[in-house]
Amino acid sequence: MTTITTLAVDGMTCGHCVSSVTQELRGVSDVQDVSVELHAGATSLVRVVSEQPLPETPLREAVDEAGYSVASVDVLENAVEAEASAQAPAKQALRTLPIVQA
Repeated sequence: MTTITTLAVDGMTCGHCVSSVTQELRGVSDVQDVSVELHAGATSLVRVVSEQPLPETPLREAVDEAGYSVASVDVLENAVEAEASAQAPAKQALRTLPIVQA
């Protein structure tokens, strides 16, 4: 089961910020991957991938160690299945479109 924890992080403005937060989060036990959607001067989204849900405290502490603050945390358990379910209606619609010949 794949879990995606999305952290809303305030204060990030540049690539160095992204690097610092990524490095600190990769040091947290059981973190498999980290990706950052930077919104300079606004709240950035940091996605942390793990096999199982992670405790929130070490994630917050890692971001704090990098010099930023976590505004909110959202956890999506069984992320692969959830994403597949969300895409299913669109895939079904593509299969039911009629073929028009000229």
